[in-house]
Amino acid sequence: MDEQTKEQPQPQQSQQTEKLQGIQRRRKRREKELQTRRKKEFAYRGFTLEQLTKMTINELLPILPARARRSIKKGRTTSQRKFLERFNKTGSIVRTHNRDLVILPQFVGRKIAIHNGKEFKEIEIQSEMIGHYLGEFAMTRKSVKHTGPGVGATKSSRFMPLK
Repeated sequence: MDEQTKEQPQPQQSQQTEKLQGIQRRRKRREKELQTRRKKEFAYRGFTLEQLTKMTINELLPILPARARRSIKKGRTTSQRKFLERFNKTGSIVRTHNRDLVILPQFVGRKIAIHNGKEFKEIEIQSEMIGHYLGEFAMTRKSVKHTGPGVGATKSSRFMPLK
């Protein structure tokens, strides 16, 4: 009987160690998931934001998408040049109608008010916007909000109360 009692605690101990190992594995998995969820440092096509801001326009061109690259190669229009001069001089929000201006790394962190045809939409430039156009972030159309049918639209709508 002594041998049997000695053997019984061993399986219990092995079960406890297995439980502990399982708990430890779960903790490690959670830690890995948290690390992957944390925001990684921004990189645009392999370059950090600091590297991008130090680049000249000619060094930046091969990195940009084709449409943005072509529009920069053509040269800036007079209104775009004026906007860039105002943008570099002032530290506050700059208003513009230039929706066709490519967002450059120097714009990141600043606020720009872009005209959408009716009003100026204030937008803070983020690092993910590099290479896109200003107009992409100031929508010109509202989404349609449908409501119920109007009076006279159907036969049953005649009996709907008017407000």
